[in-house]
Amino acid sequence: MANASKVKVTLVRSLNGRLKNHQACARGLGLRRMHHTVEVLDTPENRGMINKISYMLKIEEA
Repeated sequence: MANASKVKVTLVRSLNGRLKNHQACARGLGLRRMHHTVEVLDTPENRGMINKISYMLKIEEA
């Protein structure tokens, strides 16, 4: 799995007042606070969470 592609995800909008399942998606991706950036594997599961809360994220290929 050394060549598995990754995606760099940054939370750019606040989690306050969001739907509970949108907050859960952000936590599931490992995002804890505003402007926090994480690298996640580009799997269908992670892609689904990213697509669900894409309006709160900045997404870059890592």
